[in-house]
Amino acid sequence: MRPLAQRPGKGAGAGLTDTARRIIRLNYGFQLLFNLLWWMPVFYAYQKEAGLSDGQIFGIQSIYYVAFCLFEIPTGLIADRIGARNCLRAGAVVMTAANLAPVVSASYSGFLLHFLAIAVGRSLTSGAASAYLYDGLRAEKRGEHYLKAEGTARALGLAAKVVCWPLVGPLMAVAHTAPYVLSAASAAGSLACAVALPRLAGANAGVQRPERSSGGRGGGAFLRDAGAALRCVASSRWLGLVMVQGVAVFTLSRICQVNLFQPILLDHGIGEASSGGVLAAMTVAEAVASARPQWLSRRLTPVAWVSVLSLALAGTLAAMTVGGPWVVIALLCLFAAATGFVYPVQRKLVNDAIPANAPRATLLSIESIVDRGVCALAAIAVGAYVSAGHLDALLLHSALATALLLGAIQLLLHSGLVRRDRAPAGVPTDARAALAADADGRDGGDRLGRAEGARRGPPSGA
Repeated sequence: MRPLAQRPGKGAGAGLTDTARRIIRLNYGFQLLFNLLWWMPVFYAYQKEAGLSDGQIFGIQSIYYVAFCLFEIPTGLIADRIGARNCLRAGAVVMTAANLAPVVSASYSGFLLHFLAIAVGRSLTSGAASAYLYDGLRAEKRGEHYLKAEGTARALGLAAKVVCWPLVGPLMAVAHTAPYVLSAASAAGSLACAVALPRLAGANAGVQRPERSSGGRGGGAFLRDAGAALRCVASSRWLGLVMVQGVAVFTLSRICQVNLFQPILLDHGIGEASSGGVLAAMTVAEAVASARPQWLSRRLTPVAWVSVLSLALAGTLAAMTVGGPWVVIALLCLFAAATGFVYPVQRKLVNDAIPANAPRATLLSIESIVDRGVCALAAIAVGAYVSAGHLDALLLHSALATALLLGAIQLLLHSGLVRRDRAPAGVPTDARAALAADADGRDGGDRLGRAEGARRGPPSGA
């Protein structure tokens, strides 16, 4: 079995320039520390102890999801105007302050401010982090390392949660506010990583998105970027298709790991005392798979792998309707592993589909809005199914809806109505033949690795 992406060398850093190695390592640190929320396992109980009612707690969560969607477009535009690196710094500053809000005021207003600030901080970095890593490695002509770097960063972040979350209980016995103080300290560490990130050389970045200290920040510029992003999606059927394909991945993983995790366990007689161990096992499975997307065979194209893995996610959910407790635990771990494999591949597909001169962070924000919008609608359906006691029907219907969506996508691909863009902006002329062969499916080799290799020629300039 051949790997999905060419292994660049014997070691993790083989074939990397000093700057590329620095970008990857600092990205690891940023992603790990920024997303290390120590309060996550206890925030519900913490807010209950602070006197909030269930209605207030879940009301804040609803406001958070709506705010996240509303902030995605303006923060993506900001990233494309001031530069992804500066946007990461701003997000880390906001996240540090957000995690201190409950320490200052453990009240409804304090927790509301906390989650609103988290929505701002996370939306500032959701597209910018991926855009900076992708553009930074391309600027160093090391774009083939992106897939592994994206997956390893996710794996390290998951591993850190497995190690740190069990410590929250003992730490709270020493200092009740420890989860929020430690989360703020982690966010401050991510700020240090963002400050240390190297400035991308505009001449080599291959994008027209320089980091500006002044000028071009007015409302007209933002509207132009928003218009450019929407025109890019409208003009590229391939980009729209890979974004839609990612909806199944995000929605299934989010609904299962957040909304349905405990209902599934309880429905199979697995008590709350065991939920932490099951979640840890799932996190380990996802972390290992996220760090090794190259284990996937090259016999399938990346877009086919996303479809196959999405069907695997749906299939494991459907299988939980007939399995016993241990089978369900095993299926949840398989679900997590499939999620770990598919995320880096899907993220690279979207990044590869974005033209070199397009506002990348804004387009990634649009993808996030679509994903979260569908997830919000799905959450409403989940609530209706679960409250009616129809959990098994929900799992089966989710699998069926996923199969229908992916079947429609494959029909579009095989009908020829949607084809991979043959010559993205910034691809040198001598690479067009390789991309054309990729689009036509005349070569059964590694589409993703070969296309990225073609794109590593001289960039088009900033």
